[in-house]
Amino acid sequence: MSDEITAAALVGLLAEESRLRIVGALALGASTLDEVVERTGLDVRAATSALERLAAGGLVTSVDGSGKGLTLRADAFKAAAQSEARRRAASEPGDAFDGASPEAAAVLRNFVADGRLRQIPASHGKRRVVLDWLVARFEPGKTYPERDVNLLLGMAHADVAALRRYLVDEEFLERRDGFYWRAGGTFEIESI
Repeated sequence: MSDEITAAALVGLLAEESRLRIVGALALGASTLDEVVERTGLDVRAATSALERLAAGGLVTSVDGSGKGLTLRADAFKAAAQSEARRRAASEPGDAFDGASPEAAAVLRNFVADGRLRQIPASHGKRRVVLDWLVARFEPGKTYPERDVNLLLGMAHADVAALRRYLVDEEFLERRDGFYWRAGGTFEIESI
């Protein structure tokens, strides 16, 4: 068996209450079958069965196989989380946030789903990343009446007034006499 436990396998190992209780006891310092039984309230047979399943899954090891010297592979949790994060990053379409830096794409993945903004970020830095993504809907050099701005922003999020205000305040859009135009943000320069 591989040393690395997948996130799905880890969740499967913890899906049964007795195994979860044993993992908790081991994490809190239990190191023998007797200590596990005492701390979890399980009977010896149930604890032994659950420990065998956890050992078969690679989450618990025993120094001599006798139920003494039990150790929890706590590093397996971090490794499974990192592995799942790498798997997700590799499986997501690369062109979902065309032209965005890896950092910006990570922020956008947290706030954007299916082309819609789930929520406006509270953090100024993350909000600027989202605003830069939103302003790409506006063509440089074109003037938009407020109703068109509302329509374009409404396709991404219901709170168009807040988005309009943020875009103007952060100088992504300029406004005068009820008309808006793009004043900032990143964009691709087409080669001739």
